Parts: sequence; C-alpha cells; structure tokens
Amino acid sequence: MNRLSRTSLDLQDTNRIHNAWKSRIQEYFIQSPLPWRKINRQKTNEASLLGESLEMLLSQKCGQIAFRDFLKSEFCEENLDFWLACQEFQTFDSPEELTRRAARIYEEFIRAESPRQINVDFYTREIISQSLQQPSPSCFVVAQKKVYSLMANGSFPRFIQSDQYKVLFDAASKQRGLGKHWKTRHRADTSPSLKMSPQ
Repeated sequence: MNRLSRTSLDLQDTNRIHNAWKSRIQEYFIQSPLPWRKINRQKTNEASLLGESLEMLLSQKCGQIAFRDFLKSEFCEENLDFWLACQEFQTFDSPEELTRRAARIYEEFIRAESPRQINVDFYTREIISQSLQQPSPSCFVVAQKKVYSLMANGSFPRFIQSDQYKVLFDAASKQRGLGKHWKTRHRADTSPSLKMSPQ
C-alpha cells in the first residue's frame, strides 16, 4: 500500500469513529433533555425554516420557547416578553381592556426604573406615556419595532449559533423524519454488517 492510500484509509476510519461517537452523544442528549430543551416537538414542523428569520422563528411556539431560553442566558428575555405582550395587546378592541393592558405593559417594560425595562429612547418612552390616557392598539408599535430590530440584528444571529438552536433544529428534523433517515444512513456508514436499503 502506498502512503497516500494508507492516509486516506486512516482518515476514513477516523471519520467513522468520530461519527459513531457523535451519534451516541446526540442520542444521549435527545433522550435525556436538559430543562431548556423542553420543546413541544409536535409543533416543530418547519425545521429548516426556523433559522431563516426571526419572524419565522417567532411564528412557532417552540421557536419562542427556545429563543426565550437563549435570551434568558443573555439576560435580555424581557425583549421577547415585551414583543409578545405587544402582539397580544394589538388583538384587543375594548377600550377598557386596552387601557388596563397598556398600563400593565407600561409598568412592566416601559416606565423608567421598571423591573424589566426595555431599551428604548426617552422620546419613544414619552410618546407611549402620553398615549396611555386613550391607548390604541398601535400605541406600542414604535417601541415594538425597535425591540424587534434589536433582537433581529443582535440576539438572533447569536441564537442561530447556539446549542438551543441546534436542539430546536434537531427536534424539528426528527419530527419530520429527517433524523431517522440520517440515523439509517449513518449506521450503514459505520457498521460493515448493516447495508442501507434503497429508498
């Protein structure tokens, strides 16, 4: 055997060993999830699309859960909580309900020194404060857009590189059957006795 072919065989053996361990590690973590991995796998039908945009991620409940856990690790989960509260706020028509909920959102997220204050400028804060007398469904729209932009340009790209996203993607892939296909192919690659059946 020449030196080049021996090196390529060594590389193939190394890759097979690496893939076998990787498979075992993935199976272990998927079977024994950590607390932040409690994702509703029934709602993860859009595996490949969840990482395409923040909008797509937030349209799925499992995406919201995983992203919030990530934001919590960065100490900024109030951004998502505010955005979701605004989304819900926009669905109300009753003036009494709008007034009550607007006051709650303001106290929790907007008011200076509030416990979960979001990062918006003084001008935006003042406009919202003035609109609380007769709030409309759009009174938080400017602040909501600013917070969304903050998440989309800052947190979301980091989330896509995180373990939380990998777990979400793996769960979504398994739900759609991609994980099963990968495992079958992987076993055929790592075990000489198993042959992959044509699909």
